[in-house]
Amino acid sequence: MYRAPVDEIAYTLKHVAGLSNALAEGRFGDLSEDLVDAILHEAGRFASEEVAPLARVGDEQGAVFKDGSVTMPAGWKELYARWREGGWNALSAPESHGGQGLPLMLGAAAVEMWNSGSLAFALGPTLTMGAIEAIEAHASDELKSAYLEKLVSGEWMGTMNLTEPQAGSDLNALRTRAEPVGDGTYRIFGQKIFITYGEHDFTDNIVHLVLARLPDAPAGTKGISLFLVPKFLLNEDGTPGPRNDVVCASIEHKLGIHASPTCTMIYGDGRYGDRPGAIGWLVGEENRGLACMFTMMNNARLMVGMQGVAVAEAAYQKALAYAQERRQGRAPGETGSGMSPIVGHPDVQRNLLTMKALTQAARAICYSCAHATDMARATEGDESRYWQERANLLTPLAKAFPTDIGVEVASIGIQIHGGMGFIEETGAAALYRDARIAPIYEGTNGIQAIDLVTRKLPQSGGEHVHGFIAELRKDAEAVCQSNKPEYGDAATRLETALKDLEEATRFIQGELANGRMETALAGATPYLRLFSLAAGGALIGRGAVAGGDERQARLCRFFAENLAGETGALKDRVIGGAESLSAAASILSAA
Repeated sequence: MYRAPVDEIAYTLKHVAGLSNALAEGRFGDLSEDLVDAILHEAGRFASEEVAPLARVGDEQGAVFKDGSVTMPAGWKELYARWREGGWNALSAPESHGGQGLPLMLGAAAVEMWNSGSLAFALGPTLTMGAIEAIEAHASDELKSAYLEKLVSGEWMGTMNLTEPQAGSDLNALRTRAEPVGDGTYRIFGQKIFITYGEHDFTDNIVHLVLARLPDAPAGTKGISLFLVPKFLLNEDGTPGPRNDVVCASIEHKLGIHASPTCTMIYGDGRYGDRPGAIGWLVGEENRGLACMFTMMNNARLMVGMQGVAVAEAAYQKALAYAQERRQGRAPGETGSGMSPIVGHPDVQRNLLTMKALTQAARAICYSCAHATDMARATEGDESRYWQERANLLTPLAKAFPTDIGVEVASIGIQIHGGMGFIEETGAAALYRDARIAPIYEGTNGIQAIDLVTRKLPQSGGEHVHGFIAELRKDAEAVCQSNKPEYGDAATRLETALKDLEEATRFIQGELANGRMETALAGATPYLRLFSLAAGGALIGRGAVAGGDERQARLCRFFAENLAGETGALKDRVIGGAESLSAAASILSAA
């Protein structure tokens, strides 16, 4: 059974990502380390004792669709009620609408633990948090007054409606339309697919944020607007009233996250209301909907990254417990009688340590991204711009690398279980199935790599990324200066990885400057992994030096000497792989 690693999470937040320094500088008001610890421990208790026990029920029963309604698995509605009563939905929400206004770092840490307990459960609240952010940043005062308090409390939940059958990653093809009524409202017509928690029985209203086109909108993404479309229209007293003309037509039958209803939503088929068209209200400016939605998506991408960390942590814990109990063969050096626990075999040890090291590297990157976002909000002027650029740079890493390693670590977990890992009874397979969606949604990981290369590396004339690499070099130098035998050759290996990162970065920047976009994009995905491994290793080193703990030092050494060496091969792919890719592309054409 999953147990939240509260101490490890707290340490990463404070001494790797930078929370302790921010608290000492008074960046977050009167927030103290004692309060941080209390919040983390209670979030961990809730995840371990209340969420995790219902994960299997959710996976086996799934969400059930009938006649436009979705019934959640047994015990889940009550679980959500307890979660809402605990105030968790309001953790990082604005105080002006009933939230606690705590740093995003704390929200990210809680999201990790809830997702380790059950990714399918935590998905819904994560989308609501994003909806709160978009409405708070862009909606009119009237919409904020009508909806934010209920969303912040968790009494209502929110969704994000982008995808259509013909418009997945490319929103230029979006067709959902919005017709102005003349009274400040709009009638929405169209179909949306893959809408997470588009219908459920947790709350008595659901607030949909929907991308659609106005009649005179320009073509492409410059002609997309954002609309708030509630499941139930509101009475004058703010309570849910008549049903809006929006309905769930079906839910998907998926590889994983069975208890998370993934809905096909129909807007404006005339099923409800006095005439066809779901009634909606404009959020932000006309034709500026994508910018509004990205307010929601940027932090949603970080939270999806936390899902990768979460499932990796849960898979590691499950695999470690199994390896300590399962007996097979005789481990080297074993002197007792009978078979040895498989945790004593070197190959199993290597697999387990790979799981742990990748999980910690991903966690450090995600919390560093959350810290940068918090600091951008807590500062002003050039300092705020610096931290915003850091958050921008880290966001594609924080989404893509953790979700990639979530799949990788969950797969290793199945391997450690052997044949039993392929059997649903152990739960290892469920983690692998759940993990597989995370590299796909909220912008595929290939799109994250493109974003990193084309939008984030050019920040501040291309210099911000080199400033970050210089900071990471200081972490590698600190490992070297600690002069402890537990680190082995870690410092040299980390410095080599950072050198690989520097060379690959300058190569890509040079290709972009010379207009060779195809070459830059050919290396984008290996570059993102190279960046993440180099940065993750340096951040593990930072944590090891700050704590002076022998276990952390040995984990740093394992990462540096067993995993960081991949950066050399990745650099070669970034710099030299484009030509062979282009030459072999003809293989993919029809004969």
